[in-house]
Amino acid sequence: MKVAVRLSALLVAVATLPARAGDWPQLLGPARDGRAAADERLPDAFPAGGPRRAWQRAIGPGYGGIVVAAGRAFVFHRVADAERLEALDAGTGESLWSLDHPTSFAPQVGGNTGPLCTPVVAGDRVITFGAQGVLSCADVATGKRLWQVETHRTFGAQEGYFGAGSTPLVIGQRVVVNVGGTRRDAGLVAFALADGAVAWSKTAEPAGYSAPVGVTVAGQPHVVAVTRYKCLLLDPADGTVRWEFAFGQRGPTVNAATPVVLPGNLLLVTASYGIGSVGARFDGAGVARVWDGIDGLATQYCTPVAVGDHVYAFDGREDGPPGTLVCLDPATGRRAWSVPDVGYGHVIAAGDKVLAVTNDGETLVIAADPQAPRVLGRTRVLDAAVRAPPALAGGRLYLRNDSQVVALELGL
Repeated sequence: MKVAVRLSALLVAVATLPARAGDWPQLLGPARDGRAAADERLPDAFPAGGPRRAWQRAIGPGYGGIVVAAGRAFVFHRVADAERLEALDAGTGESLWSLDHPTSFAPQVGGNTGPLCTPVVAGDRVITFGAQGVLSCADVATGKRLWQVETHRTFGAQEGYFGAGSTPLVIGQRVVVNVGGTRRDAGLVAFALADGAVAWSKTAEPAGYSAPVGVTVAGQPHVVAVTRYKCLLLDPADGTVRWEFAFGQRGPTVNAATPVVLPGNLLLVTASYGIGSVGARFDGAGVARVWDGIDGLATQYCTPVAVGDHVYAFDGREDGPPGTLVCLDPATGRRAWSVPDVGYGHVIAAGDKVLAVTNDGETLVIAADPQAPRVLGRTRVLDAAVRAPPALAGGRLYLRNDSQVVALELGL
C-alpha cells in the first residue's frame, strides 16, 4: 500500500449535487454524507401520537429511499412485472407521472423483488438503477425516458445475492456505476449524463452494494468506490485509478455501507461479516491505513453519519442479534459510547441531532453528543421491514417500507 504524502497540502471535501435549499436529491442527502441541508431541523421530542402525517400512500416493494427535489418526491418501486419510477407532489403525495420498465427479477437470497437503489436527481434529470442492472435517465418534469442502458447484458455482470444494489453517482457530466461487468474491464463504468454513452470502463472488480461518493482532492473531483473486494480512488474524467486497497472477503459477505470521507483527509469504510472497519488517511497519490478492526464498528449496511469529530451508526446486522447504536471516534476507531439491543437500521443527521430509524419502524432523535447517549424523542411510524434510508427535506421526514410511503410534518 502506497503511503500518502503531504496530506495537509490537499483539501478533501465531499462533492455535492446542485440542489435547492431543503432538497434531498440523492442517497444520503445533498452531499451523500447523511446530513440534511443546513436549513433543516430535527425536533427535540415527538408529540404524543407522533408527527402529523402530511400524506401516506401505497407503493410496491423496494429498498431504495425517497429523494426530493424541485417540489417532487421520487420513489422507485416494483409494481407487478415492472420497476416503476414515480414522481409525487412532495406536499400532497399526488402522483404526477410514472415510468415503467419490465423486470423478471427474483433474488437469490431473501424475498424482496423490488429495486434496491435510490434514485438520483441531477438538475432536470433523474437516474435509476434497477435490480437487473437497467440504468435509466428520465426528465424530472415530465417523466419522459431520455436514455437507458441494460448494463448487465452489455457488460456481462451478475445480479448477485440481492440484485444490483449500488446507487449510481452523478459527478459533473458523468454517471459512475459499480456495474461489476466481466467484459471490457467493466467493474466501474462511467456514462455520459447527456445521452448514456460509455465514457470509460475500468477494473475487473465485481459489484458491491456500497454506493460511490464524490470527493475533491487537490482541487480536482475524484470518486471513492467500494466494490466487492476493494476500495478505490478514481478520476471521473477518464477512470484512472489513483490508489486501491483490499476491503471485503470471499464467501457470503456484502460490502454495502457507503464510504465516509471526513475532514483531515480521513476515510472510513465499514462492513459486517467479520470484515470490520478501516480508518485511513489519503491524498491523490496514495492511502495509509491508520487503524482497522471489528471491535469499534462492523455494520452490515448502515452508513455512519458524521457530526462534529465523531460518527454515529448502527453496529451489527439486520439478520443477527439486535444491533448496537454506536458513537465512534473515526480517527482512532474507538467507541465514545454504545447502546446495545437497539435494533438495526439507518441514521441521518441535521444540525446537532441524529435521526435513527430501525427496521421495525421505530424512529429516534438522538443528541449528537460524544460524552453520553441521550435519546431526545422516539415514535413508531411504519411497521415491519423498514429497510430504505430516510430522507429529510422541506421540513418533512420521508419514510417507506415495502407497501407504504409516508411524509411526516416535523413542524420546524
